[in-house]
Amino acid sequence: MADIIDYQIFGSEMQIVEIELDPNEGVRAEVGAMMYMEDSIQMQTGTGGGLFSGFKRMISGAGFFITTFMNGGNRKAHVAFAAPYPGKIIVLELDKIGGTFFCQKDAFLCAANGIDIDVAFTKKIGAGLFGGEGFILQRLTGNGRAFIHAGGTIIKKELQPYETLRVDTGCLVAFAPTVDYDIQFIGGFKNALFGGEGIFLAKLTGPGTVYLQSLPFSRLADRIISAAGWQNRDESRGIAGIGGGLLGGILGGDRSF
Repeated sequence: MADIIDYQIFGSEMQIVEIELDPNEGVRAEVGAMMYMEDSIQMQTGTGGGLFSGFKRMISGAGFFITTFMNGGNRKAHVAFAAPYPGKIIVLELDKIGGTFFCQKDAFLCAANGIDIDVAFTKKIGAGLFGGEGFILQRLTGNGRAFIHAGGTIIKKELQPYETLRVDTGCLVAFAPTVDYDIQFIGGFKNALFGGEGIFLAKLTGPGTVYLQSLPFSRLADRIISAAGWQNRDESRGIAGIGGGLLGGILGGDRSF
């Protein structure tokens, strides 16, 4: 049973979430996400379930350790977590959406103590071979609140049964387990060489909820590097920029998922 936590989200583009904890309540978060905490909050850093859990988290691209923040006092206390880059914080009420949700490996921000944060693998081998880093996901399971972060503007799509949506792999943030996730080849020689989007897209088939982001972190990082003159600006376009590098981008788009 997950702790029942209250929260407030502050800010517009660089958001923080402040969690209010009753005595003996806790929240789990990625190491380094904490912004501030009040005196009675106690930190407990561990692997989140033994060495194997830590190694699985490393495989998913997350940190080996996860930190639990417990209210050890006798009154309400607050702890806040900051988004890592411009975007929005999404609140997942897991008990209202079936108890399980999948998200990209770097989307998780924090969750009520009692939420299980595990590694999940896509079922389709094509997704593993051609979906960039999308073969490895994070699975959030429980009956409480979890908070994930995504870049830029966030769009929530409610797919109907058999309704299909094709998405740049880097723009996919999270989706319900009822959504079928696969990788689709765009096709076309000119699309591959000159499209600049990668030649594979994520294919999502309903029913279920899907969250999309307009600014994957990898895309933001590419623009910063390009603007700083650390690489040829043309590498993100045309023949040299088939999705961010001749090999990685041609397979995985923005490679954020």
